[in-house]
Amino acid sequence: MRTYLFVYFGSAFLALVTTPVVIRVAHRLSIVDIPGARHMHKKPIPRIGGVAIFLSMMCLAVGVLLLSNISADTLIRAIVLLCAAASIFSVGLIDDIKTGGLAAEIKFLAQITAAVAVCAVGVRIRSITVAEWLTLEFGWFSWPLTILWIVGITNAVNLSDGLDGLAAGISAVACGVIAIFAIHSGQVVMAALVLALLGSLSGFLFFNFNPARIFMGDCGSTFLGFTIASASVMCSVKSATLVGIALPVLALGIPIFDTLFSMLRRIIERRSMFAPDRRHFHHRLIDMGLKPHHAVIAIYSTTLLFAGLGMFMIVARNIGSLMIFLCILLLLLLAFHVVGSVRLRETIAGLQRKYAIERRVQREVKNFEQAQLRFHNAHTFDQWWSAVCEAAERMDFAWVSLTTRDKDGTIRTEFWRPTDAEPDISDAVVMNVPIRNYGMTRRAVFEIAITVSGTIESAGHRATLFSRLIDEYELVGL
Repeated sequence: MRTYLFVYFGSAFLALVTTPVVIRVAHRLSIVDIPGARHMHKKPIPRIGGVAIFLSMMCLAVGVLLLSNISADTLIRAIVLLCAAASIFSVGLIDDIKTGGLAAEIKFLAQITAAVAVCAVGVRIRSITVAEWLTLEFGWFSWPLTILWIVGITNAVNLSDGLDGLAAGISAVACGVIAIFAIHSGQVVMAALVLALLGSLSGFLFFNFNPARIFMGDCGSTFLGFTIASASVMCSVKSATLVGIALPVLALGIPIFDTLFSMLRRIIERRSMFAPDRRHFHHRLIDMGLKPHHAVIAIYSTTLLFAGLGMFMIVARNIGSLMIFLCILLLLLLAFHVVGSVRLRETIAGLQRKYAIERRVQREVKNFEQAQLRFHNAHTFDQWWSAVCEAAERMDFAWVSLTTRDKDGTIRTEFWRPTDAEPDISDAVVMNVPIRNYGMTRRAVFEIAITVSGTIESAGHRATLFSRLIDEYELVGL
């Protein structure tokens, strides 16, 4: 117990000492976060607080590894874990310092590489004992499962760093939960390492809580997420029980579900997975009228409640642990529903709308590809115009008009519209499409009217496909 107390208070003291130094250095080097439309702070704030967290944790962690009498297998795993976490910290620090940051793909690749390194030394989710009669053996699937867990938690913690003290506080709760489980299961080294991280967070929060004097930045949030995720897997390797993974899930439940729901929103809205989003859990609390520090305290309280309830899983039997875990997950989902981060009906309707749009786009592309064949075989003007009419019919145009002016001034107009019914002009997009490369002294212009057929986006997509046909199969020479 003395070792645990020394590690915790030692790292907390180092964080209290090093954080002010990092603040001064960041100001001197102008490594600060400038206020903007998506920020809540009003003045530049240093954004490399992760340096203080990293140094405070590593000093005590390395000391534990050097002074402890541990097995070679555990030592190798701990060293690789810390080295991989250090690489993640380095990439995050470069991202914080570099103007414009690193590309998301580079950071994602670095996370996968570090996760693979951890898996290579045996830190994998090999099996989970759900009940006395049920043990899930993952075999080769333990590799992608563990990589997904580590990379997912890394980014979940990173995305949760949206308010002063939020990511640090949630991570501190997760570290406390993992430390308790490690002590309970007799994993002294892992308990000491996680307590070192908990102590560094405790000292850092003194400067990071609202109003924050420093932000942890990507170097801090990604380092935290990676270390917590890897430590939870390493603790579960020896126990192989549901509790080893379930407890970190509950402690990090809000950032995990927040990340999943953010991804779902981006899928429904057909946006990039890396697009900014202001509908996270903490944003919803602020929109409900809470002040930023009140929102953080509310999330702290919710996290502590779920983590505290999860502690009953340690003393419960396997089936009992599973029931407790599922019940707390339902409470988590209820919390997101209450704040409005997710609505079941809206989500289902959004997914249906998204897939309807995708099916429509597929039909439009198929019609375009069939029209390409007709244009490819057109060698005369009449054949070309016939291909235009067929493409317009397939693409549900209201009409197509082609006006050409030859060298001698002769004007010629071709016109097409569907013969089955009179088109509804009030529900059509009308636009002109000039034909390029028709000649210096000749002019040709399309006037097309595209039936909206549900959405203006669909009409715009069909107009784009039609324009592509006109670009690729030129009128000149026919």
